[in-house]
Amino acid sequence: MDRALDLAALAMGRTSPNPLVGALVLDASGQLVGEGFHAAAGRPHAEVGALAQAGERARGGTLVVTLEPCCHHGRTPPCTEAVIDAGVRRVIVAMEDPDPRVAGQGIKALRQAGAEVLLGVRQREAEHLNAAFCHRLRTGQPLGLLKWAMSVDGRTALPNGASQWISGPASREWVHRLRARCDAVIVGGGTLRADDPLLTSRGRRAIEPLRVVISRELGLPEQAKLWDQSTAPTLVAHGPEAPEPERLRLDALGVERLELAGCEPLELMEALAQRGCNQVLWECGPSLAAAALRQGCVQRVAAVMAPKLLGGTAARTPLGDLQLSSMAMALPWREQGLSRSGDDLIWELNGPEC
Repeated sequence: MDRALDLAALAMGRTSPNPLVGALVLDASGQLVGEGFHAAAGRPHAEVGALAQAGERARGGTLVVTLEPCCHHGRTPPCTEAVIDAGVRRVIVAMEDPDPRVAGQGIKALRQAGAEVLLGVRQREAEHLNAAFCHRLRTGQPLGLLKWAMSVDGRTALPNGASQWISGPASREWVHRLRARCDAVIVGGGTLRADDPLLTSRGRRAIEPLRVVISRELGLPEQAKLWDQSTAPTLVAHGPEAPEPERLRLDALGVERLELAGCEPLELMEALAQRGCNQVLWECGPSLAAAALRQGCVQRVAAVMAPKLLGGTAARTPLGDLQLSSMAMALPWREQGLSRSGDDLIWELNGPEC
């Protein structure tokens, strides 16, 4: 199962709206005869790939898979049919599929066909691997990651607004890898105007994540790296009050627009979930970051801390007002990891409910 989990992770960031799945096949004598993983939505599922590699040697053998085989028709046929047709005697499953179209029915179908099914092997690790997929199915929102880079004294920019670069080259490389694991990267209009970011993984995934700007009234620059969509697509979300000339200008640039009734983070997250996004990255300024946290749109935080002192009582900090009035309201976040990145430290945290 550890090997199957490693296989599943090879497609990190590329399978949405589907989960990450890895599988392997052992013949009747216990020898490894097939491996597979789900590479992308619309591509063969992990079980099908592993069974195809095993061929007739799968008959009477064992299938090890990180997620319950599907039993419904989607872009591909049900995996349960392939498993049954292959004559597999035993199926070892890490976790039940939370998709209501499956939700135990795949395991039931396999057992009814005479296969022995063992469920729950490395279940915690499998659930962690597919935390974003499970979160979207449970809440109707992608799993939200909030990232910022700051100095030791908690500043994300100098008093004059200069912020490039607080973190070192190794941390910026780490951010590119982080984007590659996400389906969308979100900034506000202020960040776009101040930084003119590119927001790509710098080629670390074949299809770059969707670049999203949320700006209630638009007023965005005429020239921006995000308007060039030859490398990655861009979506601009705005409110109903956005002026018609601003809308028409984006339309002329070929930039997709999305009007939101309140132009709030929660509305945006629900819209991105409907587009099949499992995980998104917030790389925004303090006001938007605070709003996303208040509305439950952030489940994980990654803080890059550089060994620099920026000072200044007016210097920008990572978060705006969270509207807390007592320390008891500041719920503790749990450490997911603390690592060194060049001269910087990266502290990753899970939210109280994650």
